[in-house]
Amino acid sequence: MRKTILRMAGTAVAATAILCSAQISNAQRVGADTIALFPKNVGEFAYANLKQARSQKWFPQLQEQMLPERFRQFEKFLASAGVDPNSQVEELAWGLIAEGVTAKTEGTGSTAVPTGEEIVGVALGSYNPESTEAYFKAQKLPTFKSHGFTMYAFGSGAGANDLFFLFIDSNTAAFGHREVLEKMLDVRYGGAEGLLRNEKMYALISEANGSGVVWAVLNPAYTRLAMQQLAPQIQQFPEAAKMVTRMQNLILNIQASGGIDGKFQAVCGSVDDANTMAQLMQLAIAYQQYQAKQQNADLADLLGQAQVNPAGDRLIVRLALTDDQMAALIKKNTFAFKM
Repeated sequence: MRKTILRMAGTAVAATAILCSAQISNAQRVGADTIALFPKNVGEFAYANLKQARSQKWFPQLQEQMLPERFRQFEKFLASAGVDPNSQVEELAWGLIAEGVTAKTEGTGSTAVPTGEEIVGVALGSYNPESTEAYFKAQKLPTFKSHGFTMYAFGSGAGANDLFFLFIDSNTAAFGHREVLEKMLDVRYGGAEGLLRNEKMYALISEANGSGVVWAVLNPAYTRLAMQQLAPQIQQFPEAAKMVTRMQNLILNIQASGGIDGKFQAVCGSVDDANTMAQLMQLAIAYQQYQAKQQNADLADLLGQAQVNPAGDRLIVRLALTDDQMAALIKKNTFAFKM
């Protein structure tokens, strides 16, 4: 489910995330009023400016390569009601709430990682709620009421993975799993605490906001999961595995200025951890480059350009590529969705 949802926004918190998202230099900021809608216990918060992404000549091919079949069906479902995700959805902000970790194990010092999750998000754009809702009513789709809003189901409405969506207003559509979507409405009407009350996450969100066309902030549990995906070889070093458990957050941002630039910032447990992790990460990337040379020379060349540096208690990894490199990677199916 994780891979399905992340590719909805044309990005992923995985090794491909830094290479494959929408990029343009004049990134926008997501408003505090939008961030305020999300529940306090969001473990990963991300944003993508799809309107700007679509100006990239390679983006349609990338989007087609990345999107899983389930979301393609969902797009068709929305299109049947006159909602075109490719033109009407301009920005996406979404949050993930992890399953498989508890309040005690989601923080630092634990090895627990999410084993599943619920998603809630908002799609900002221009909509005609009246005509869309009239169509869904005519189709007799499963619906549920909450706080005066009607939630429409994609599926039976009873399946564990069924998604729902609703219109908050003509510029804001909310989507997600039913329970957490109802939680968003609780937050909106003051019945539950929102993400603005999560001081640590919100401080990092404020730092990342506007830093790229795609950006994300992860809590400790999601940071550990991302490290497993980004640099699985790191886990082969016992000391590195311990340092990963001490990591506090991960910040990702992707922007462009005459090329595409992706940046990961891991907030480590200490300055010493950051210095040691930088050395181990360089070894891990070198190993990934060696493996990539066997099948994907373009990816190998890209990994060879990676910059890894410590900065205080942070480990910073940068990757940059040109439009031609991006086109070559897409041509070789580098970002194809795999279950």
